[in-house]
Amino acid sequence: MTATQEERTTDDLKALAERAGRELEDAFALEILRWAADTFGKRFCVTSSMEDAVVAHLASRVLPGVDVVFLDTGYHFPETIGTRDAVEAVMDVNVITLTPKQTVAEQDAEYGPGLHGRDPDLCCALRKVKPLEEGLTNYLAWATGLRRDESPTRANTPVVGWDEKRRKVKVSPIARWTQDDVDAYVTEHGVLTNPLLMDGYASVGCAPCTRRVLAGEDARAGRWAGRAKTECGLHG
Repeated sequence: MTATQEERTTDDLKALAERAGRELEDAFALEILRWAADTFGKRFCVTSSMEDAVVAHLASRVLPGVDVVFLDTGYHFPETIGTRDAVEAVMDVNVITLTPKQTVAEQDAEYGPGLHGRDPDLCCALRKVKPLEEGLTNYLAWATGLRRDESPTRANTPVVGWDEKRRKVKVSPIARWTQDDVDAYVTEHGVLTNPLLMDGYASVGCAPCTRRVLAGEDARAGRWAGRAKTECGLHG
């Protein structure tokens, strides 16, 4: 990265993100990621829940060896950990696994067992939000797999925006994609996906807080079912 890029202020980065969001709104996902790679270089990473490796695969095409950040909450399905390990083994990416400060057992000792059932917001804050904030410290920009069609709360996701909470540029290169677009890309490129997607799960999170979706439900309906909660806090 050039000295000019290193010296960008937060206001510069915010303005850059907002301008890019407008200019790249109709761009292909690869173009959006190429812009991010050219702009931020090694200070750009992809975050992945290992529901699938679509964004990681896309990013590896424009920035081979790109960092792919994965949050191991201690509550994942075995299939999710297996997907992470497979991505690390076969793709041209550098998988970085982040873990919370406390193990599940240590958290249970401090807060009582089953915090995810009693206070899911606090559990997510401890096991997802805080570790990601710390893990993104050395990056200026991060990419997500957010799509506008996933749920009403994601309907206005910009392809490039400003993450006010973390003071970083947030890139969502497949924001305009549909599930059909994702499926077509997976088929064309043989991209790894979580086996649970073939077993009734439309969105894969921590095992205690994820269920299969029913016919007619949106993709996020299986997350924190029966609660008003729809997001873990990573994206709002």
